[in-house]
Amino acid sequence: MAIYRLMQEAAFDDRAVQAMISAYETAVVELGLTSRTDPVRQIIARKIVELATTGERDPHRLCEKTLDEFRG
Repeated sequence: MAIYRLMQEAAFDDRAVQAMISAYETAVVELGLTSRTDPVRQIIARKIVELATTGERDPHRLCEKTLDEFRG
């Protein structure tokens, strides 16, 4: 999973990790990404990690803010 590699680059507590994983999995489903090698997955993971580094811990908001990038 693309997000695991990115989470290793920074220190996150358990709450943040769970929120990011949940947001990532939801975003992937919402966008209908079935291929594990789809490069959009990496973009999603990067955005979620970026948002989490600002202190966001709500999985729903992480997902919605990430999906806003694709809806915009």
